[in-house]
Amino acid sequence: MIIGVPKEIKNNENRVALTPGGAKELIKRGHTVYVQSTAGIGSGFSDEEYVAAGAQLLPTIEETYAIAEMIMKVKEPIEAEYSLIKKDQLLFTYFHFASYEPLTRAMIEQKPVCLAYETVERADRSLPLLIPMSEVAGRMATQEGAKYLEKPMGGRGILLGGVPGVKPAKVIVIGGGIVGTQATKIAAGMGADVTIMDIDLYRLRQLDDIMPANVKTMVSSEHNIREEIKDADMVVGAVLIPGAKAPHLITKDMLSSMRDGAVLVDVAVDQGGCFETTKPTTHAEPVFEVDGVMHYCVANMPGAVPYTSTLALTNATLPYAIQLADKGWEAACRDNEELKKGLNIIGGEVVYKAVADAFDLEYKNVEDFLLAKA
Repeated sequence: MIIGVPKEIKNNENRVALTPGGAKELIKRGHTVYVQSTAGIGSGFSDEEYVAAGAQLLPTIEETYAIAEMIMKVKEPIEAEYSLIKKDQLLFTYFHFASYEPLTRAMIEQKPVCLAYETVERADRSLPLLIPMSEVAGRMATQEGAKYLEKPMGGRGILLGGVPGVKPAKVIVIGGGIVGTQATKIAAGMGADVTIMDIDLYRLRQLDDIMPANVKTMVSSEHNIREEIKDADMVVGAVLIPGAKAPHLITKDMLSSMRDGAVLVDVAVDQGGCFETTKPTTHAEPVFEVDGVMHYCVANMPGAVPYTSTLALTNATLPYAIQLADKGWEAACRDNEELKKGLNIIGGEVVYKAVADAFDLEYKNVEDFLLAKA
């Protein structure tokens, strides 16, 4: 298979979809890998390293899309890329369709095969290609929130861990999954007073057993959230419904009860955000203020630590990319239920129900589609 790795062009996105080592694994199996020149620079991988691995360089993004049967990316295509995408071309990347209708409709119009990292799902319902970036984003959420609590950054001017004789900051984490767990670990390690909330009592019991003494657990409900955020210094939104739009758990009217200079960090921004006032921001302009509350809503948080993120992502995606390249996407998805669940749009047809439901689009069962292709 001919695989293309374009340079990411989203604002301040420095990750790359494939390391030189990953390219070498694909090439030794007889596949051809084209990498756009300088695609890996932001992550610390030079063109020379890709060439040494056996990859071929292309000077432009247009040439990379034109030659490839499978495109491997990190972030969803942006508008400048839409016209470059070919009918029946396999796109293997994060899409987050349910949060952005223009992208969904563009992919329906262009008719590629869209296999989304974020909906590849194991039998235990874990999301193996979302987990590594969720781990990075969760840890970064606390790190960035702590920074924007500083007065020069617009925050309350409070140190997350406090000092002897001065109380630490109060941190609320909504969601006990990968992101929430990682955010809680870092906040607890920095000495904050942390409460993690979830609707799953079994998960709360697990967290209660493994977290240190400065972490409390609480059932997530509108009442509890309203009460807890009144004196919170930082709130991390870490709620995910796979492939679907995130629910708004903090509404605009709640902000008036919060402290001036408190910080909201919405890690669910890729899925529409779990705060009503969320709007996507970039690393160039990461924060905005609503009713005295700072909002950090960067849609590609792991892009700020691209070396770590690229290695973590390739570790997870490469085994799936090898299956897709070795077998072709149809056979790979028939043979592997995890990959099958990653299929969102095929040839203009929406085959992931949460995406169809988000925009009231016609839904086609992926099983029927694959049987027809067999």
